Amino acid sequence: MNQALDDAALDTLFRDARSFSHWQERPVSEAQLRQLYELMKWGPTAANACPARIVFVQSAAAKARLKPCLAEGNVDKSMSAPAVAIVGMDLEFYEKLPRLFPHTDARSWYVGKPEKITTSVTLNTALQGGYFILAARSLGLDCGPMSGFDHGALDAEFFPDGKVKSLFICALGYGDRSKLYPRGPRLEFDEVCRIE
Repeated sequence: MNQALDDAALDTLFRDARSFSHWQERPVSEAQLRQLYELMKWGPTAANACPARIVFVQSAAAKARLKPCLAEGNVDKSMSAPAVAIVGMDLEFYEKLPRLFPHTDARSWYVGKPEKITTSVTLNTALQGGYFILAARSLGLDCGPMSGFDHGALDAEFFPDGKVKSLFICALGYGDRSKLYPRGPRLEFDEVCRIE
C-alpha cells in the first residue's frame, strides 16, 4: 500500500493505453469479464452506492439485438469486438444501501428525491465506468468507450423493467494498433489546474 506503480504499469493504464475501434480476432472469456468486475467493484462511490449495472454483450444473438440501437459510426467497431459492455445506472440503487452502507440510514437520503437520485446515480456510475476501463486495461484488455447509441431503444431491449438506464457502452478485446490514428494531444497542467 502507498507505493507508486512502476512506469510499465502507468504506461498500461494511461500513457500507452488508447481507445480502439478495430479488434484482433482473439476472444475474451467469461473468466476475464468476471475478473474485470472483481477489480472495478473496489473503486469508491458515494455512500458505497455501487449503482453501475453491466450487461456484457457477446453472443451473436445479443449483438443482433444491440446493433439496431447503435449510431452508424459505432456499428462496425461494436460488432467486431469480442464483447461490448453496456454500463447502466440503477435508478433504485438506494434499495441496496442498507446492505452496502449499513452504519446509517442512507436509503432515506434518496427515497422520494428524484433530483438527488439522478445526480448521485449519474456521478457514481460514471466513476465506476472509469474504474471499469482501468480494470480492463490492467488485465491486458483494450477498450473502446462510446456514447453514440439510442438510449431509449437500448434500454427497452436490455433493461426492459425501466429501473436501469444506460450511460455508455464500451467495446472490449485486444485492439489492432496498426489501425490507430496518431494520439490526440492533451491539455497541459497549467491549462487545467491551479494550486491555491
